[in-house]
Amino acid sequence: MSVTASATECLAPANPGGGWDFTCRQVGQILQEIGVVPNPVLVTNMAGAGGGVAYSHVVSERASDADLIIAASSATTTRLAQNAFSGLTADQVRWLGTIGGDPGVIVVAKDSPYKTLPELVEAVKANPAKVAFAGGSAVGGFDHLKVLMLMSRTGFKDARAIKYIGVDGGADAITQTVGGFTAAMTGDISEISGFIRSGDVRALAVLADSRVPAFPDIPTAKEQGIDMVAVNWRGFYVPKDISDADYARWVDGLTKVAQSEQWQKVMAANGLAPYTLIGEEFETWIDANIAEIQSISREIGIIK
Repeated sequence: MSVTASATECLAPANPGGGWDFTCRQVGQILQEIGVVPNPVLVTNMAGAGGGVAYSHVVSERASDADLIIAASSATTTRLAQNAFSGLTADQVRWLGTIGGDPGVIVVAKDSPYKTLPELVEAVKANPAKVAFAGGSAVGGFDHLKVLMLMSRTGFKDARAIKYIGVDGGADAITQTVGGFTAAMTGDISEISGFIRSGDVRALAVLADSRVPAFPDIPTAKEQGIDMVAVNWRGFYVPKDISDADYARWVDGLTKVAQSEQWQKVMAANGLAPYTLIGEEFETWIDANIAEIQSISREIGIIK
Protein backbone atom coordinates (compact mmCIF):
# COMPACT_ATOMS: atom_id res chain seq x y z
CA MET A 1 0.00 0.00 0.00
CA SER A 2 1.17 1.87 2.20
CA VAL A 3 -1.58 4.01 3.66
CA THR A 4 -0.38 7.32 5.09
CA ALA A 5 1.77 7.19 8.19
CA SER A 6 -0.98 8.61 10.40
CA ALA A 7 -2.92 6.10 12.44
CA THR A 8 -5.42 3.94 10.60
CA GLU A 9 -8.76 3.61 12.37
CA CYS A 10 -11.32 0.82 12.10
CA LEU A 11 -14.80 1.76 13.24
CA ALA A 12 -16.86 -1.11 14.71
CA PRO A 13 -20.53 -0.01 14.74
CA ALA A 14 -21.31 -1.99 17.93
CA ASN A 15 -19.99 -2.72 21.40
CA PRO A 16 -16.89 -4.91 21.93
CA GLY A 17 -17.42 -8.64 21.50
CA GLY A 18 -19.70 -8.81 18.47
CA GLY A 19 -19.10 -9.59 14.81
CA TRP A 20 -18.17 -6.07 13.70
CA ASP A 21 -15.72 -5.68 16.58
CA PHE A 22 -14.21 -9.08 15.68
CA THR A 23 -13.81 -8.00 12.04
CA CYS A 24 -12.05 -4.75 12.98
CA ARG A 25 -9.70 -6.33 15.51
CA GLN A 26 -8.70 -9.36 13.44
CA VAL A 27 -8.26 -7.55 10.13
CA GLY A 28 -6.66 -4.53 11.81
CA GLN A 29 -4.01 -6.74 13.37
CA ILE A 30 -3.29 -8.49 10.07
CA LEU A 31 -3.06 -5.17 8.18
CA GLN A 32 -0.14 -4.23 10.40
CA GLU A 33 1.42 -7.72 10.56
CA ILE A 34 1.72 -7.98 6.78
CA GLY A 35 2.92 -4.40 6.37
CA VAL A 36 -0.11 -2.82 4.69
CA VAL A 37 -0.19 -0.14 7.41
CA PRO A 38 2.87 0.97 9.41
CA ASN A 39 1.24 1.41 12.84
CA PRO A 40 -1.26 -0.52 14.96
CA VAL A 41 -4.84 -0.02 13.78
CA LEU A 42 -7.01 1.87 16.27
CA VAL A 43 -10.37 0.19 16.85
CA THR A 44 -13.22 2.50 17.85
CA ASN A 45 -16.55 1.08 19.01
CA MET A 46 -19.59 3.20 18.11
CA ALA A 47 -22.77 1.31 18.95
CA GLY A 48 -26.31 2.41 18.20
CA ALA A 49 -29.24 1.92 15.84
CA GLY A 50 -27.90 -1.39 14.51
CA GLY A 51 -24.97 0.33 12.82
CA GLY A 52 -26.89 3.50 11.98
CA VAL A 53 -25.05 5.79 14.41
CA ALA A 54 -21.67 4.89 12.91
CA TYR A 55 -23.01 5.13 9.35
CA SER A 56 -24.41 8.61 9.98
CA HIS A 57 -21.15 9.69 11.66
CA VAL A 58 -19.09 8.59 8.64
CA VAL A 59 -21.43 10.23 6.11
CA SER A 60 -21.75 13.54 7.96
CA GLU A 61 -18.38 13.99 9.67
CA ARG A 62 -15.73 11.71 8.13
CA ALA A 63 -16.66 11.65 4.43
CA SER A 64 -13.10 12.29 3.20
CA ASP A 65 -11.06 10.43 5.84
CA ALA A 66 -8.74 8.14 3.87
CA ASP A 67 -7.40 6.47 7.03
CA LEU A 68 -10.80 5.13 8.12
CA ILE A 69 -12.40 1.77 7.38
CA ILE A 70 -15.73 0.65 8.82
CA ALA A 71 -16.78 -2.93 9.57
CA ALA A 72 -19.96 -4.09 7.84
CA SER A 73 -21.96 -7.27 7.26
CA SER A 74 -25.21 -8.53 5.76
CA ALA A 75 -27.05 -6.69 8.55
CA THR A 76 -25.67 -3.38 7.23
CA THR A 77 -27.04 -3.82 3.72
CA THR A 78 -30.33 -5.30 4.98
CA ARG A 79 -30.94 -2.22 7.15
CA LEU A 80 -29.97 0.16 4.37
CA ALA A 81 -32.27 -1.65 1.95
CA GLN A 82 -35.14 -1.37 4.43
CA ASN A 83 -34.44 2.33 5.15
CA ALA A 84 -33.68 1.56 8.80
CA PHE A 85 -30.96 4.25 8.86
CA SER A 86 -33.59 7.01 8.50
CA GLY A 87 -33.01 8.29 5.00
CA LEU A 88 -29.37 7.28 4.62
CA THR A 89 -28.60 5.26 1.48
CA ALA A 90 -25.95 2.79 0.34
CA ASP A 91 -24.49 5.23 -2.20
CA GLN A 92 -23.33 7.61 0.56
CA VAL A 93 -20.24 5.47 1.20
CA ARG A 94 -17.90 3.36 -0.95
CA TRP A 95 -18.09 -0.38 -0.49
CA LEU A 96 -14.63 -1.85 -0.06
CA GLY A 97 -15.03 -5.61 0.13
CA THR A 98 -15.85 -8.80 1.95
CA ILE A 99 -13.19 -11.39 2.73
CA GLY A 100 -15.10 -14.05 4.61
CA GLY A 101 -18.53 -15.08 5.66
CA ASP A 102 -20.77 -17.23 7.76
CA PRO A 103 -22.80 -19.35 5.31
CA GLY A 104 -26.51 -19.71 5.81
CA VAL A 105 -27.86 -23.18 6.46
CA ILE A 106 -31.30 -24.85 6.35
CA VAL A 107 -31.81 -27.59 8.93
CA VAL A 108 -34.65 -29.88 10.01
CA ALA A 109 -35.13 -32.10 13.06
CA LYS A 110 -33.27 -35.43 12.90
CA ASP A 111 -36.54 -37.35 12.46
CA SER A 112 -38.01 -34.95 9.88
CA PRO A 113 -39.63 -36.47 6.79
CA TYR A 114 -37.66 -34.03 4.60
CA LYS A 115 -34.37 -35.52 3.43
CA THR A 116 -33.40 -32.97 0.76
CA LEU A 117 -33.88 -29.26 0.16
CA PRO A 118 -36.11 -29.80 -2.91
CA GLU A 119 -38.42 -32.02 -0.80
CA LEU A 120 -38.82 -29.19 1.73
CA VAL A 121 -39.38 -26.62 -1.03
CA GLU A 122 -42.06 -28.78 -2.67
CA ALA A 123 -43.82 -29.15 0.69
CA VAL A 124 -43.92 -25.37 1.10
CA LYS A 125 -45.30 -24.94 -2.42
CA ALA A 126 -47.98 -27.57 -1.78
CA ASN A 127 -49.16 -26.07 1.52
CA PRO A 128 -47.24 -23.01 2.81
CA ALA A 129 -49.42 -22.71 5.92
CA LYS A 130 -48.25 -26.14 7.13
CA VAL A 131 -44.48 -25.68 6.74
CA ALA A 132 -43.16 -23.05 9.14
CA PHE A 133 -39.56 -21.86 9.41
CA ALA A 134 -37.83 -20.58 12.54
CA GLY A 135 -34.94 -18.14 12.52
CA GLY A 136 -32.87 -16.06 14.90
CA SER A 137 -33.77 -12.68 13.38
CA ALA A 138 -36.99 -10.67 13.44
CA VAL A 139 -39.49 -10.67 10.61
CA GLY A 140 -37.75 -8.94 7.69
CA GLY A 141 -34.29 -9.72 9.10
CA PHE A 142 -31.58 -11.69 7.34
CA ASP A 143 -32.74 -15.17 8.46
CA HIS A 144 -36.26 -14.44 7.23
CA LEU A 145 -34.93 -13.02 3.95
CA LYS A 146 -32.92 -16.20 3.34
CA VAL A 147 -36.12 -18.26 3.28
CA LEU A 148 -37.96 -15.74 1.08
CA MET A 149 -35.05 -15.51 -1.39
CA LEU A 150 -34.73 -19.29 -1.45
CA MET A 151 -38.41 -19.78 -2.30
CA SER A 152 -38.33 -16.92 -4.81
CA ARG A 153 -35.44 -18.60 -6.66
CA THR A 154 -37.58 -21.74 -7.02
CA GLY A 155 -40.38 -19.78 -8.67
CA PHE A 156 -42.62 -19.40 -5.60
CA LYS A 157 -43.81 -15.80 -5.65
CA ASP A 158 -46.21 -15.44 -2.70
CA ALA A 159 -43.74 -14.23 -0.06
CA ARG A 160 -46.52 -13.37 2.40
CA ALA A 161 -47.76 -16.99 2.42
CA ILE A 162 -44.48 -18.33 3.82
CA LYS A 163 -44.68 -18.91 7.57
CA TYR A 164 -41.69 -17.59 9.52
CA ILE A 165 -41.27 -17.39 13.28
CA GLY A 166 -38.55 -15.01 14.41
CA VAL A 167 -37.02 -15.74 17.82
CA ASP A 168 -34.07 -14.35 19.73
CA GLY A 169 -31.04 -16.11 18.26
CA GLY A 170 -30.14 -19.37 16.57
CA ALA A 171 -30.31 -21.59 19.67
CA ASP A 172 -33.95 -20.63 20.34
CA ALA A 173 -34.78 -21.23 16.67
CA ILE A 174 -33.23 -24.69 16.86
CA THR A 175 -35.39 -25.47 19.92
CA GLN A 176 -38.51 -24.60 17.89
CA THR A 177 -37.47 -27.05 15.18
CA VAL A 178 -36.23 -29.88 17.41
CA GLY A 179 -39.45 -29.56 19.42
CA GLY A 180 -41.55 -29.96 16.29
CA PHE A 181 -43.05 -26.45 16.41
CA THR A 182 -41.53 -25.58 13.03
CA ALA A 183 -40.61 -27.76 10.06
CA ALA A 184 -37.20 -26.18 9.52
CA MET A 185 -34.90 -23.47 10.70
CA THR A 186 -32.51 -21.12 8.99
CA GLY A 187 -29.45 -19.51 10.51
CA ASP A 188 -25.72 -19.11 10.13
CA ILE A 189 -23.69 -22.30 10.23
CA SER A 190 -21.39 -21.09 13.04
CA GLU A 191 -24.25 -20.54 15.50
CA ILE A 192 -25.76 -23.99 15.02
CA SER A 193 -22.70 -26.10 14.22
CA GLY A 194 -22.88 -27.76 17.64
CA PHE A 195 -26.44 -28.94 17.02
CA ILE A 196 -25.44 -30.34 13.63
CA ARG A 197 -22.46 -32.21 15.14
CA SER A 198 -24.56 -33.62 18.00
CA GLY A 199 -27.12 -35.00 15.55
CA ASP A 200 -30.07 -33.06 17.00
CA VAL A 201 -30.74 -31.64 13.56
CA ARG A 202 -30.07 -32.65 9.99
CA ALA A 203 -28.73 -30.00 7.62
CA LEU A 204 -30.46 -30.08 4.24
CA ALA A 205 -28.29 -27.43 2.60
CA VAL A 206 -25.57 -24.90 3.14
CA LEU A 207 -26.20 -21.64 1.26
CA ALA A 208 -22.63 -21.20 0.07
CA ASP A 209 -20.80 -21.38 -3.26
CA SER A 210 -19.17 -24.64 -2.26
CA ARG A 211 -19.30 -27.11 0.61
CA VAL A 212 -17.92 -25.86 3.91
CA PRO A 213 -14.68 -27.69 4.86
CA ALA A 214 -15.83 -28.20 8.46
CA PHE A 215 -19.01 -29.92 7.22
CA PRO A 216 -18.10 -31.70 3.97
CA ASP A 217 -21.24 -33.87 4.05
CA ILE A 218 -23.70 -30.97 3.79
CA PRO A 219 -24.59 -30.30 0.15
CA THR A 220 -25.02 -26.79 -1.20
CA ALA A 221 -28.38 -25.52 -2.47
CA LYS A 222 -26.73 -25.15 -5.88
CA GLU A 223 -25.90 -28.86 -5.97
CA GLN A 224 -29.60 -29.53 -5.42
CA GLY A 225 -30.66 -27.36 -8.33
CA ILE A 226 -31.43 -24.11 -6.49
CA ASP A 227 -29.11 -21.22 -7.36
CA MET A 228 -28.98 -19.63 -3.93
CA VAL A 229 -26.05 -18.28 -1.93
CA ALA A 230 -26.73 -16.46 1.36
CA VAL A 231 -23.63 -15.69 3.36
CA ASN A 232 -23.52 -13.38 6.36
CA TRP A 233 -20.48 -11.63 4.94
CA ARG A 234 -17.78 -9.85 6.94
CA GLY A 235 -16.31 -6.81 5.26
CA PHE A 236 -15.88 -3.06 5.12
CA TYR A 237 -16.94 0.22 3.62
CA VAL A 238 -14.92 3.44 3.44
CA PRO A 239 -15.95 7.12 3.32
CA LYS A 240 -17.51 8.30 0.06
CA ASP A 241 -15.23 11.24 -0.76
CA ILE A 242 -11.79 9.64 -0.48
CA SER A 243 -9.75 9.78 -3.69
CA ASP A 244 -9.80 6.98 -6.25
CA ALA A 245 -6.10 6.45 -5.48
CA ASP A 246 -6.84 5.97 -1.77
CA TYR A 247 -9.70 3.62 -2.58
CA ALA A 248 -7.40 1.62 -4.89
CA ARG A 249 -4.84 1.35 -2.08
CA TRP A 250 -7.47 0.00 0.28
CA VAL A 251 -8.60 -2.50 -2.37
CA ASP A 252 -5.00 -3.67 -2.70
CA GLY A 253 -4.53 -3.83 1.07
CA LEU A 254 -7.71 -5.82 1.73
CA THR A 255 -6.82 -8.19 -1.11
CA LYS A 256 -3.49 -8.87 0.62
CA VAL A 257 -5.30 -9.59 3.90
CA ALA A 258 -7.67 -12.00 2.11
CA GLN A 259 -4.70 -13.88 0.66
CA SER A 260 -2.68 -13.93 3.89
CA GLU A 261 -1.94 -17.06 5.88
CA GLN A 262 -3.05 -15.18 9.02
CA TRP A 263 -6.57 -14.62 7.66
CA GLN A 264 -6.90 -18.27 6.60
CA LYS A 265 -6.14 -19.26 10.21
CA VAL A 266 -8.67 -16.74 11.60
CA MET A 267 -11.38 -18.09 9.29
CA ALA A 268 -10.65 -21.71 10.19
CA ALA A 269 -10.63 -20.96 13.92
CA ASN A 270 -13.95 -19.08 13.78
CA GLY A 271 -15.97 -21.19 11.35
CA LEU A 272 -15.92 -18.66 8.53
CA ALA A 273 -15.85 -19.64 4.87
CA PRO A 274 -13.85 -17.83 2.17
CA TYR A 275 -16.05 -15.22 0.52
CA THR A 276 -13.97 -12.67 -1.33
CA LEU A 277 -15.45 -9.80 -3.33
CA ILE A 278 -13.31 -6.66 -3.33
CA GLY A 279 -13.51 -3.28 -5.06
CA GLU A 280 -15.70 -2.80 -8.12
CA GLU A 281 -16.94 -6.40 -8.03
CA PHE A 282 -18.17 -5.87 -4.45
CA GLU A 283 -19.82 -2.53 -5.30
CA THR A 284 -21.77 -4.19 -8.13
CA TRP A 285 -22.78 -7.06 -5.85
CA ILE A 286 -23.97 -4.64 -3.12
CA ASP A 287 -26.25 -2.85 -5.62
CA ALA A 288 -27.86 -6.12 -6.73
CA ASN A 289 -28.16 -7.41 -3.15
CA ILE A 290 -29.92 -4.25 -1.93
CA ALA A 291 -32.29 -4.28 -4.91
CA GLU A 292 -33.30 -7.89 -4.16
CA ILE A 293 -33.81 -7.21 -0.45
CA GLN A 294 -35.92 -4.13 -1.24
CA SER A 295 -38.08 -6.08 -3.66
CA ILE A 296 -38.79 -8.87 -1.16
CA SER A 297 -39.21 -6.40 1.73
CA ARG A 298 -41.89 -4.57 -0.27
CA GLU A 299 -43.70 -7.86 -0.93
CA ILE A 300 -43.96 -8.62 2.79
CA GLY A 301 -44.78 -5.05 3.76
CA ILE A 302 -41.55 -4.13 5.60
CA ILE A 303 -41.14 -1.11 3.33
CA LYS A 304 -43.50 0.68 0.95
